[in-house]
Amino acid sequence: MSMEIERKFLVAELPDLSGTQKAVVRQGYLTSPDDSTELRLRQKSDSYFLTLKGGGNLARVEREAEISAEQFETFWPETKGRRVEKERYTGHLPDGHIFELDVFSGDLAPLRLVEVEFATEAEALSYIPPTWFGADVTEDKRYKNKTMAIEGAPA
Repeated sequence: MSMEIERKFLVAELPDLSGTQKAVVRQGYLTSPDDSTELRLRQKSDSYFLTLKGGGNLARVEREAEISAEQFETFWPETKGRRVEKERYTGHLPDGHIFELDVFSGDLAPLRLVEVEFATEAEALSYIPPTWFGADVTEDKRYKNKTMAIEGAPA
């Protein structure tokens, strides 16, 4: 079973993004708002994915499969009203961790979030973020992409 262990933060100030990889992302949710499991379609630049995520905040099951553009387009209309668009910047932190910084567009602009994945829950819980990270929103369900896709930006 594949587990995702990550923490999510608001972004207090944008870091230098010149050394990062940028991807344009659009994602939509196939599952209904009250389902505890998420089934998500994601286009990340020229790649397409179907992802299943279990319930949870800090640690949860994640399974992902790459799919074709045609498969993506077949199911994409079913995500209407449950979509997120963003630019994702992936880079390395001085401590060796990889960060994924999302700059949202559309109704979620100007929201910016950054995530860091960990090998263990203990590592995640003891992590001290860099100064450009803002408030920790890992446990705040309003900042889950699925929630924001349905309900909009947190107030």
